[in-house]
Amino acid sequence: MSVNRCAVERDGGVPTVSQEGRFALLTRSWHCSVLGVRHSREGDAARRELEVSEHESEFVGEAIERLEWEDAREEETPHTRLRAISRRTALSGGAAGIATMIMAACGGSGSKSSSGTTSTAAAAASGTPASGIFGSSGKYKFCSYQWTGSENSNVNEMVNAFNTAITGGADGIAIALVDAKAFNQPTDAALKAKIPVVGYNADSTQNARLAYIGQDLFVSGQEMGKHIAELVPSGDVALFIATPGQANIQPRIDGAKATLKSHSGIKTHVITTGAAVPAELSVIDSYATGHPDTKGYFAVDPGSTQGLAQTIQKHNLRNKGVKGGGYDLTPTTQKLLADDQIDFTIDQQPYLQGFLPVLELYLNKVSGGLSGIGDVNTGLLFLDKTTVVPYNSTKSRYEGTSSSAGVTKA
Repeated sequence: MSVNRCAVERDGGVPTVSQEGRFALLTRSWHCSVLGVRHSREGDAARRELEVSEHESEFVGEAIERLEWEDAREEETPHTRLRAISRRTALSGGAAGIATMIMAACGGSGSKSSSGTTSTAAAAASGTPASGIFGSSGKYKFCSYQWTGSENSNVNEMVNAFNTAITGGADGIAIALVDAKAFNQPTDAALKAKIPVVGYNADSTQNARLAYIGQDLFVSGQEMGKHIAELVPSGDVALFIATPGQANIQPRIDGAKATLKSHSGIKTHVITTGAAVPAELSVIDSYATGHPDTKGYFAVDPGSTQGLAQTIQKHNLRNKGVKGGGYDLTPTTQKLLADDQIDFTIDQQPYLQGFLPVLELYLNKVSGGLSGIGDVNTGLLFLDKTTVVPYNSTKSRYEGTSSSAGVTKA
């Protein structure tokens, strides 16, 4: 990945839970950033407790009976049994807050508050079902942030941003651990200050972070190596990497090389492309000109993947049987994959790598440190010219270039 950008939001002072919570994310995809995230709670009215009255319990029971009667009309399978169990648990067990919100939406009555309104109506008016899940009906404000940082993957600037987040009193920090050692001292300092730290996108087993959210990078490289061996049984294979040694891409190329060692007919060549996307394209194009016998072009970062796809198209290398593939999804890579200029690209679900750290830190905060922190493998999905089609036709914040949700209906 080609660029580090780091930023941190500071409001001044160290906020308390009842006043304001702020989370700092040090991201590392195309950019490496510290993203300040905050929430605020407004007044004593925001601390209302949700209650489930006897009438509401009867409502839930009736709903379950009706749904189970509908289930009885279907053929019983393991799936339908699991569905029924899960639904009963959700409606009658620990998710009482969710049930209360469901009843409010359905017009069920709730217990009267001192102001004369029902608790369910108050909860519904205050926001979303999240108020029932997280035990607060307050309003929340997320993602107030600044961008600063390095155009050249400067780890020192990332460390400075990390330290700024600590001294600024952030309530949680998510950090892309792109260096095996550089972030260890700031992580220790944050944890000592009771600031939870999670790693994402890149990990270091030497770091004391509480959890890692992201792809298993070495395993993904091993799997890419298997694909390479299937596509190019013998001959010269070029492996492109933007910044060797960087912990979010080096494990991928290490995994690929480990797999390809057992294939004696394949000769691998590792080429450094650099942190800037235009330079990556130039390096790959020059390599193609100077090494016309290369049978496969593969990369472990998005800029190099895009660059090799453009190079293969420019020199009509598919007509010569050249194979290609890599990681991540830029609009150009997606288009060229759909046009059969490369064989695959790997989706690691970057949206989840940004979303889940915030969610984990938030849950950790509102639970008083009792919940929320856990490792998450965001997966390994090989896309080809067919399976990439929905990525090109869907514009959304989840997989695409749009800032809107853009969810398509089935």
